[in-house]
Amino acid sequence: MKKALITGITGQDGSYLAEYLLSKNYKVFGMIRRVATENPFHRTSRLNGIIDRIELYPASLENYGSIFKLVDQVRPDECYHLAAQSFVAESFEDPFSTMDINVNGTLHLLSALRQLSPKSRFYFAGTSEMFGQAKESPQTEETPFHPRSPYGVSKVAGFDLTRNYREAYGMFNCSGILFNHESPRRGQEFVTRKITAGVARIKYGLQDKVRLGNLGAQRDWGFAGDYIKAMWQMLQNDTPEDFVIATGATHTVADFAQVAFDSIGYDWEDYVEIEKQFYRPADVGLLLGDYTKAQKKLGWEPETTFEELVTMMVEEDLKQAAKEASQ
Repeated sequence: MKKALITGITGQDGSYLAEYLLSKNYKVFGMIRRVATENPFHRTSRLNGIIDRIELYPASLENYGSIFKLVDQVRPDECYHLAAQSFVAESFEDPFSTMDINVNGTLHLLSALRQLSPKSRFYFAGTSEMFGQAKESPQTEETPFHPRSPYGVSKVAGFDLTRNYREAYGMFNCSGILFNHESPRRGQEFVTRKITAGVARIKYGLQDKVRLGNLGAQRDWGFAGDYIKAMWQMLQNDTPEDFVIATGATHTVADFAQVAFDSIGYDWEDYVEIEKQFYRPADVGLLLGDYTKAQKKLGWEPETTFEELVTMMVEEDLKQAAKEASQ
């Protein structure tokens, strides 16, 4: 039985990946922050359906000693490094902790694997935010990076560290350059979930407006449940390579809001207000991914349409809003 270690297992991607690996008969280990052990009901809620089938270990990405101990205990066949400070807006507010967690955390994990488990296959969670102000569209694995946030900068550094350890030490390291991927498990702080939760709450009279920033920002949005399969496929490949994972289609924030409100029969323009405070200090315009390489070499392609994704998220948030309204 293969052993997989997932950092960030309590997050959106981590929970979907854990479920997927269990379906493939892996023994799954998850790294969690110590604070999660103090309030497990809230912190591990995405894992409720599988909590008794996985093993969780508290550790801190900022502390090399705890990462070294974790890797020594697990000695994984595959390691999926998903943990990060991943909220772009927060990275502007606190760039220091963003760099510490995202850059040093990746370095700590790579170093520990190199010393203790050099044959482990390693996946690094890259992001389309690394492209930032891209000079070409769509973006491929060869597109130069031009990040526009401390988060994007930190992920470029993590990407380069992952590649460097691959080239310098012969480790099986892959990076997935994943474009925006959403689901009903997306955090409430992200604009997509803010929209779908707002739609549901408006439907049940729990709020009156959804307040957003740049409605013209364009993103390539896919379903997280599709994207975690690509992570696994990368580590089953014959050679360690980096891959863009995307849908190849782009939509604006306004498009997302329109589909979400359409799903309940409301006109989105009656319920959306623009507030400048939600604009980023340096935003990116068009992010559009070309997943041709993943399609050819991994046989991967997205399965969920944009409309299906938005509707799925709204339907789940409607259930939550109904519960809240009945209390």
